[in-house]
Amino acid sequence: MNTGRAPRRRFPLSLRRHPVPWERQRPTWRDARPAVIAQALKGAQTSPSGNWYVIGATQDIRSDRPLSRTVAGEELVVWRDAEGRLVAGPGVCPHLGAALRDSPVRCGKLVCHWHGLALTGAPFAGWEPLPVHDDGLLVWVRLDAVGGEPPLEAPVVPTRPALATAVASVYTGFGRCEPEDIVANRLDPWHGAWFHPYSFVDLTVLSTPEHAPHGSVAEGGFAVDVSFKLAGRLVVPVRAVFTAPEPRTVVMHITEGEGEGSVVETHATPLGADDHGRPRTAVIEAIVAASDRRGFTAARTAAPLLRPLMRAAAGRLWRDDLAYAERRWQLRSTGRFPG
Repeated sequence: MNTGRAPRRRFPLSLRRHPVPWERQRPTWRDARPAVIAQALKGAQTSPSGNWYVIGATQDIRSDRPLSRTVAGEELVVWRDAEGRLVAGPGVCPHLGAALRDSPVRCGKLVCHWHGLALTGAPFAGWEPLPVHDDGLLVWVRLDAVGGEPPLEAPVVPTRPALATAVASVYTGFGRCEPEDIVANRLDPWHGAWFHPYSFVDLTVLSTPEHAPHGSVAEGGFAVDVSFKLAGRLVVPVRAVFTAPEPRTVVMHITEGEGEGSVVETHATPLGADDHGRPRTAVIEAIVAASDRRGFTAARTAAPLLRPLMRAAAGRLWRDDLAYAERRWQLRSTGRFPG
């Protein structure tokens, strides 16, 4: 792998001189060895999470109602108390079992809509608060009974650009699969230009975790050179590194090229089984874009307009990748997955 820093381009865009038709690009199936992906997945699964699960975006916590999610079959709610502090706990009213996700927040109290029982966030009648963490972009809840690991005081939050100088958005999608299928998808960089030709071209994997000092995907990751496709022959070439700092998270860092320092965090949160017994997982993806170019100030000013576009772009990719993950789970669950 060439470790020298690529020269900074005056203009971030490039024009592909000789575009390669999709069917004529170099096949990657020989390089995408199942054993390498499986080993990277195993490394991610053995990293400590401290029992923390991403439940949603910080911006999803409103003043009038709680953020609710079912994690591993456990109904949860998160809201802010009268002092603005986050409160998390079971989503079942301790009185007669009403779903607290349907209840309003009034003056920092979650008021059950069945009989008016008001929860302040303190323990009450068997209802116990849970550890909760707001990293400024995402909200995490610690579920020791679900995770079964030694707990950590705070979640393993990836290194990000300063949010005050970045443009950030959060996409949420849902699939019938398990978190490992989401993580395995992200630890297969070889599929990018084949499965997402509308977004990626000229993808080359430079190194894999097996080349890292300890074979760890958290340390070495997958380094790739890839061009993000804009329109026609116009592309943005970058170098990116994929790492897995904990079992349900994969992070892509842009290490060279336009947007150096930007990150895409993919978090996989197990929800529970659907009516047919199939597992469901939420993909909660945080995109944090940064640049030291002078014109990026205008992008930050236009952030309210850019965020829906960023979420739409993530949604297009995840429509394909969730199908990929669902197919993987289907094969695993019937004993037909290769390897």
